[in-house]
Amino acid sequence: MASLFTHAFVAASAGLVATREKQEWRYWATAIILSVLPDADVLGFAMGIRYEDLLGHRGFSHSIVFALLISAAALPLFDPRTWKLWLFFAIVTASHGVLDAMTDGGLGIAFFSPFSNHRYFFPWTPIRVSPIGIREFFTSDGLGVLASEFLYVWIPVALFVAVFRLLRRRRTSPGVP
Repeated sequence: MASLFTHAFVAASAGLVATREKQEWRYWATAIILSVLPDADVLGFAMGIRYEDLLGHRGFSHSIVFALLISAAALPLFDPRTWKLWLFFAIVTASHGVLDAMTDGGLGIAFFSPFSNHRYFFPWTPIRVSPIGIREFFTSDGLGVLASEFLYVWIPVALFVAVFRLLRRRRTSPGVP
């Protein structure tokens, strides 16, 4: 998996692009929670659920269907008629699987679960896979993961957000053709 830090960073960055209006704390909290929620499936290891099972790590909770369903479940915290917010939350949740499919380890992502448990990686996997567990993360391997995420996710995403917001501001500024 990519680290929880990176999943949260991508969610917050997407939030900056998705809306012009100032948002309240629950918007940001929901986006960040939904971006890291798919990794709650690691709790299944303690219950005897195998990695490769439907409910195993990177299985159903990393799927497109899960992203659509969990985003709908989050809408009662807001105006449930707001399909744009539902779409934003679905994209933020689905971004988890996309980032994990760019890592160099594991069994892949079951994007199409529950219809298929086939696991996928992208052809390009530059992100070092994050170790599972807090203790293992704070090692030299964990620092290597953060370095690869910084290079391949944080810098490109930050640049994209900066350029996007600059162009948006320029387009909406009075007197700018």
